Amino acid sequence: MGFAASRWRRAASLDNLDEWGLGGRGFGTFIAWFLIGGDIYTAYTFIAVPATLYAGSAVGFFAVPYTIVVYPLIFLFLPRLWSVSHRHGYVTPADFVEGRYDSRPLALAVALTGLLATMPYIALQLVGMQVVLEVIGIGTDSSNWFVKDLPLFLAFAVLAAYTYSSGLRAPALIAFVKDTLIYVVIIVAVIYLPSQFGGWGAIFDTVESSFASFNADNADAIAAGQATPRAIMPAEAAHWAYGSLALGSALALFMYPHSVTGVLSTRNRSVIRRNAALLPAYSFLLGLLALLGFVAIAAGVKVANPQQSVPQLFENEFPAWFAGVAFAAIVIGALVPAAIMSIAAANLWTRNIYRAYLRPDATHAEQARQAKLVSLLVKFGALVFVLALSKDFAINLQLLGGVWILQTLPAIVIGLYTRWLHRWAVFAGWAVGMAWGTWLAYGVASPVQAHFGGPLVNLPGTETKVYIAMLALALNLLVAVVLTPVLRAAGVDDGTDHTSPDDYTADLGDEGVVEELDPAAG
Repeated sequence: MGFAASRWRRAASLDNLDEWGLGGRGFGTFIAWFLIGGDIYTAYTFIAVPATLYAGSAVGFFAVPYTIVVYPLIFLFLPRLWSVSHRHGYVTPADFVEGRYDSRPLALAVALTGLLATMPYIALQLVGMQVVLEVIGIGTDSSNWFVKDLPLFLAFAVLAAYTYSSGLRAPALIAFVKDTLIYVVIIVAVIYLPSQFGGWGAIFDTVESSFASFNADNADAIAAGQATPRAIMPAEAAHWAYGSLALGSALALFMYPHSVTGVLSTRNRSVIRRNAALLPAYSFLLGLLALLGFVAIAAGVKVANPQQSVPQLFENEFPAWFAGVAFAAIVIGALVPAAIMSIAAANLWTRNIYRAYLRPDATHAEQARQAKLVSLLVKFGALVFVLALSKDFAINLQLLGGVWILQTLPAIVIGLYTRWLHRWAVFAGWAVGMAWGTWLAYGVASPVQAHFGGPLVNLPGTETKVYIAMLALALNLLVAVVLTPVLRAAGVDDGTDHTSPDDYTADLGDEGVVEELDPAAG
């Protein structure tokens, strides 16, 4: 399907970023729903969320409210980004930032932040695949690297080839299969599995008993801070952690370049609004999926790595053929977002680094070739990243990616509504937020590593934990707001805004907004 996608809705040529990197900017509501859903709900989502609950951390449920909160935010600001991007031909969020603030350094900062945050995100798709392969029995023999890693090389070779040839059309088409399989697997699981263990009431009773036993057996370690108490509901001290993770993750989600890429590929503003109303169906699915972590406890699943809990649950409780379908769904669920992420990263490199600094006169065809090559390098880099470093490092670095990408919110989201912030104040806020957020994250230890051990820190002088990204964003905004009047008073040049107010409400058919490309006519 990935290779066949090059002929789907085909234009005369894929040798430009609008076609290769944005699928012709012509996807409607139905296609966009699968594409954006496949982009957001990755393989690692389906592994990590129930694994967190299996490990006894009710804070893991934050993923459910955050994917609910995010859609009203999408409804508000992404139609404006779509309009100004289509009016001016912007391909990346950094393109918009450069046009709005007349600042190449700020656009470069946004582009580099996007690349930095996306790389470990792609790598985590491999982690999700590895977990499935380990449960199947492939990759457990660490003495034979060829057997252990060959499936990943094969999967990413195919991924690289069809992404190169088909661009964004490939993950858009494959997303139909991925999402259909995921829905079937999860719905069957939440209907069938509870009936095997006495219903949901019995499952929750078993989980509560299991957590109470763990807390009693490890009371001394918990008191010494060497172990974390387990609970179905977050303790009072974790309320701010839960809330700040949910809100911060919601604000960050559509700052990621791959999320913006999916949105800019749509036909008109109404497609985005309708998807904002329809995408919460995935949140319902995610809530059901999260509960499988508790089902695994009730089923007596015993694994050293909590990420293996749901795959092992399917392996234990379902016939081999259905377990195979479930594993295939998770692996395909890695390939779809990995393709979109690599395309988004390639677009950032090509538009905001290669064209901006290395080849300002690059033709559309040359930009497309550059993006295709960089998409290969990005995937290869992610593969090396996972194989050379520990999984825990990759996971925690992705959490740090959320801290980084949220620092682009003032430049992008506030910029969609007002040009009051001075461009150098926004740049200074970004730099301070990045530096402080990274420093805070560096100081967080975990049982497996001394630094970058998690996304939470204590508020000064309290035992209350909050999401690092929100603290860094608060400082970012404070610096930008305070410096703006100072810089204006000092007469520092603020550049020229290359957008106009009506750009932010333009829709298909308005002047300067290109009609959907006709696949037949090219």
